[in-house]
Amino acid sequence: MNDDTETLKIKAWAEEDRPREKLMEKGRQILSEAELIAILIGSGSRNETAVELSKRILSAVENNLNELGKLGIKELTKFKGIGEAKAVSIVAALELGRRRKETEVLKKEKVSTSKDAYDAIKSKMADLPHEEFWLMILNRANAIIKKELISRGGVAGTVVDTKIIFKSAVEHYASSIIICHNHPSGNLKPSDADIRITKNIKEAGKIMEIPLIDHLIVTDGGYYSFADEGLI
Repeated sequence: MNDDTETLKIKAWAEEDRPREKLMEKGRQILSEAELIAILIGSGSRNETAVELSKRILSAVENNLNELGKLGIKELTKFKGIGEAKAVSIVAALELGRRRKETEVLKKEKVSTSKDAYDAIKSKMADLPHEEFWLMILNRANAIIKKELISRGGVAGTVVDTKIIFKSAVEHYASSIIICHNHPSGNLKPSDADIRITKNIKEAGKIMEIPLIDHLIVTDGGYYSFADEGLI
């Protein structure tokens, strides 16, 4: 009997036993280690599901992922039901996990002052011949989660859509936001339009419970902070 006849594909399992669907619906954290490995190998046999096969492999290494990571393709293919392709998938996934663990986590930029915000965004906006409008999304610790270009305009201005700003803020679980735009002319004085959009975004932030904590006007020579000037 060939492998196609013997193999029990994950899609043939009862819905509540499908680790792929479980991951998509409930998140990766809820899956057991055996279920995660089952997703990697994809299938078991007529007498053993992929999860059961994964449990058997884990049991052989006393459920220790570090020990599993030491096994090579030759050792993994000794398990009935694990061919070279499945062994390669397991080895590759565990190697990625090892490299992730070794990779230094980049420290998020933290904003305590308007100067911190300016230092975090100036490289994005320096020497631009046109106006750009950027959003900085912050977490509860005032660390920057994301910097996002919202719009790009001409020499005299750019159009800003408040809905786009808060759509991104909500998607990234923002605790607060800072908005920034540049003046290619070098003039740091806010225009009437700058003041108006700041007011609109501030009011929208109150409704969304995502406060606007500053608006920076950036030039090559410095910046203007609405918060420092008492305009927020």
